[in-house]
Amino acid sequence: MEERTGPDGETLYLSREAERGNKAPFRVVYSDAEGTRRWGFFCTNCDTFDNAVDAMGRIKCNECANFHKAEEWDAAHE
Repeated sequence: MEERTGPDGETLYLSREAERGNKAPFRVVYSDAEGTRRWGFFCTNCDTFDNAVDAMGRIKCNECANFHKAEEWDAAHE
């Protein structure tokens, strides 16, 4: 895994796992090198950890508006 310095100065680990975004993939981020503690996502379009994730699995970058739609959704949630 690739090491990066997180927003609070902590070491975070970017995995090769990714979710497709409309502009670029979001890479899965872990807080440990073994990949057991998931931390969040990294936007590869603008190289930021500043992303929002909701309960439906949507991911949106707060910097460049890159987004990943939910895999499954229920119209009642819209």
